Amino acid sequence: MKRGLILAGGGLAGIAWETGVLAGIADESPDTAAALVGSDVLLGTSAGSAVAAALGSGAALAELFARQIADQSHEIDSGVDIDQISAVFLSALSEPGSPQERLRRIGAIALATGTVPEAVRRAVIAHRLPSHDWPDRDLRITAIPVDTGELVVFTPESGVPLVDAVAASCAVPGVWPPVTIGDRRYMDGGVGSSVNTAAAADCDAVVVLVPAAEFTPSPFGTGTAGEIAAFAGLTLTVYADDEALTAFGRNPLDPACRRPSAVAGRAQGRRVAGAVEEFLSH
Repeated sequence: MKRGLILAGGGLAGIAWETGVLAGIADESPDTAAALVGSDVLLGTSAGSAVAAALGSGAALAELFARQIADQSHEIDSGVDIDQISAVFLSALSEPGSPQERLRRIGAIALATGTVPEAVRRAVIAHRLPSHDWPDRDLRITAIPVDTGELVVFTPESGVPLVDAVAASCAVPGVWPPVTIGDRRYMDGGVGSSVNTAAAADCDAVVVLVPAAEFTPSPFGTGTAGEIAAFAGLTLTVYADDEALTAFGRNPLDPACRRPSAVAGRAQGRRVAGAVEEFLSH
């Protein structure tokens, strides 16, 4: 049976929470956590791409968790008003057209919005990753070219530096600059879907970590819950619980949310460890 671990988008809060959930599972059942981290496929979108790359590096969960609760980090505050940028997105997405057409409109917003230089943002991502080399395993990272709106999945065979792939997947439109790779520019892989389960369609069973409520509204299709429910294989999804959602705060991109999100994730990981162990035992 081919197993996958899908790590969804969710900002800095999502990175911290997902890391915390895995650390909490390890607290209760080290073998279960090892099985998750060692999944045949690691699929990461946006925040999840950073976690997937970190897991692929072979760094210990304890080390990755320590990074999230450390007083110092290289993360920067974009200074963007989340409500304002959300309103811009909703306006672009509410106009008629196919999903790709609407994503291209978001891509145009990404290109037109002034943000920090690409090099500054890339340095942040480089510090975020324990290793800058692709691992010798099946790591998949999603991103979206701003000019097509079509999902792209970067892998070790893509010939793209790992830092650039993660930076592209984390390039939130209107917040961070689109990432230049070759002659194209890419934006956040989570704009159309926070999980992109289609990129793990070859898996027989997946565990999905989603740093959001189960029925968070989506402008596309049935949303995350519906997308996961439609997955052909077996699924176990861990959504952020109420304590975690409170820890995330109003702005999941604010570096200040990292520590409380990681702590809440670890507590939730301990609570769900048994269910994950049971799922993996089948």
